[in-house]
Amino acid sequence: MEKILIADDEKDIASAIQIYLKAEGYETETAENGQVALEKVKAGGIDLVILDIMMPVMDGITAMAKIREFSNIPIILLTAKSEDTDKVLGLTVGADDYVTKPFNAMELIARVKAQVRRINWHAGEDAGQKKSDEVIKMGGICLNDSSKTVTLDGDEVSLTPKEFDILKLLMSKPSHVFSPKDIFEKVWNDTTVINENTVAVHIRHLREKLEIDPANPRYIKVVWGRGYEFSEQ
Repeated sequence: MEKILIADDEKDIASAIQIYLKAEGYETETAENGQVALEKVKAGGIDLVILDIMMPVMDGITAMAKIREFSNIPIILLTAKSEDTDKVLGLTVGADDYVTKPFNAMELIARVKAQVRRINWHAGEDAGQKKSDEVIKMGGICLNDSSKTVTLDGDEVSLTPKEFDILKLLMSKPSHVFSPKDIFEKVWNDTTVINENTVAVHIRHLREKLEIDPANPRYIKVVWGRGYEFSEQ
């Protein structure tokens, strides 16, 4: 069973989340600040992180940025309603999802399960359903939706879940222009906080990983004033 790290300096909240997750069969660990969370992720054995933004010693945004330097582990942010700016920053830095405090237990569990489904593709089922065997090949890029892997000229490329989802969306309709708003709504499944910069940062990271010359992309192109498209080459 997956092990989930809960990083929150409020012990009551961390304990409540532990109860919810253990009831679903997950293993849990806790961290009282971002520094401890970072050290536990580095030590290995953690499959997903639930990370509060406001913590002492090291805040959640800083911890996440440091984790992203070496790991693509799914990260769900815990944010307060007054922290919209930090929420957007978190998505830009590399969060896979977020839950707003005070949160509904069922919503949190649903978001955790959505991320766990992604890291458990090898089990052969996704939430009780057979996984798609869809493989999209264009140019030197091959995207396998069953194994959640991407290769470039035969070499595997490590993408975060959100980067994978953006690439899949673009490749699903080559030459179709997706606006930043379209991408955010479809990939983040959220219409409440739409930030074009978040999409732009993820597109930049994709280009750095997939393009020989990110400044002159072959595959992921900007259509000025409209959005992004995947070029069939």
